[in-house]
Amino acid sequence: MAPLPTDTASPAPFVKARLSIMMFFQYAIWGAWLPYAESFFNEFRQLSPDQVTSIIGFGAIGAIFAPFIAGQVADRYMSTEKFLGISHLIGAVLIWQLAEIENYSALLTFAIVYSMLYSPTMPLTNSLAFHHLADRDKDFGRVRLWGTIGWIAVGIGVGQLLKHYHSPAGLEPGDPKLRSAVVAGMSNAFKLSAILGAIMGLYCFTLPHTPPRKGEKQFAPLKAMGEIKRQPLLSLFLISIPVSMLHQYHMIYTGGFLGHIPIPKDSLVAKFNEYVEWVFGVGGGGIMTIGQISEIFCLAAIPFVAKRLPKKSILAIGLLCYALRFGIFAYFPTLEFVIPGLALHGPIFACFIFLAFMIVDEECTGDVRASAQGLYNLVIIGFGVVLGSKLAGVIATRYTDEVTKVRDYQSLFSVAMWAALGCLAALLLFYPRDEKAIA
Repeated sequence: MAPLPTDTASPAPFVKARLSIMMFFQYAIWGAWLPYAESFFNEFRQLSPDQVTSIIGFGAIGAIFAPFIAGQVADRYMSTEKFLGISHLIGAVLIWQLAEIENYSALLTFAIVYSMLYSPTMPLTNSLAFHHLADRDKDFGRVRLWGTIGWIAVGIGVGQLLKHYHSPAGLEPGDPKLRSAVVAGMSNAFKLSAILGAIMGLYCFTLPHTPPRKGEKQFAPLKAMGEIKRQPLLSLFLISIPVSMLHQYHMIYTGGFLGHIPIPKDSLVAKFNEYVEWVFGVGGGGIMTIGQISEIFCLAAIPFVAKRLPKKSILAIGLLCYALRFGIFAYFPTLEFVIPGLALHGPIFACFIFLAFMIVDEECTGDVRASAQGLYNLVIIGFGVVLGSKLAGVIATRYTDEVTKVRDYQSLFSVAMWAALGCLAALLLFYPRDEKAIA
């Protein structure tokens, strides 16, 4: 495939470096708090599983409506970099409040408003990058990789913060007092996210100018919706709804699951755990970055794999890895198996989610790409997150003892494993066969 033409007369100076910094902050903002949200709200704020998943899930309602506004503004009225800057600066103020607010209704309200500001910035950073990169297929993966690095850096950073400043000395792993102290310190994850958001907001005003297409009159999201009615986008969007539900399921419960893996005292696993905590910190979020580390290598491999395999086959590999990861969590919940399970996030993200965004951009016309990216983002962090969070809350309530609060993670993750296999079957049946790989 020949490089897609951009809409710029000449490349902006140092464009790849500037876009890479943009991606670093974009995903560091999200990675700072998301892995810790369920544990913080459930164990520290003492909210019920249903209330926690409502805060995380209904917060994504903003992602359902915001793309129609953000996509239209960025494609028709306001330059993308200005829209990003304003959204991140206001969002920084709001995310700080989530660390302080104790009332459930207020938390839910702030989460919804924050989501309406942050959610559209993810597809818009993709759209801005596609606009300015001379060779999308070659360069976008390298630029987007810095978003993964940002997630890793902040995840390990928060884990180390919890280890060194919120882990009282003299308490053994598994001591409830140690867990309580660590969970209380997770409020700082939201504050760090706010600081990063403010930096990102200011930085966005320095990004390459990305003007709207004022000559176009048709409502951009409506035109984009018309384009996704045809294959392969129709199947991709429909299958991505349950897939994104599973992704949210993983993000909500894996951090807490990691915090409750039994570590036999004076065992080889205990010694191994010491090294893991030395590198990744405590709290669950740091060790989850193993998935993002794996993602780096998988994203680097995608250009080579995509030249040899059809897109349908690559998407199927991603879904198979979803099922395998949940199967490991359910039936082999020990550290030596869970760590390779976490590493499966790499092929999951690269083979399904990353490739899906590439397919959306490839299949849509230029004047609605921002809106099309926003609509797909609506599926990934909109419908899927809302539905996935509510379903996760129902399942977690069913498999959590009301008195002891002990959670049956085997049953919880086995449900997700079978759901992932169902998504794989749907892909194989309904996604159209593509005869050639990505050129």
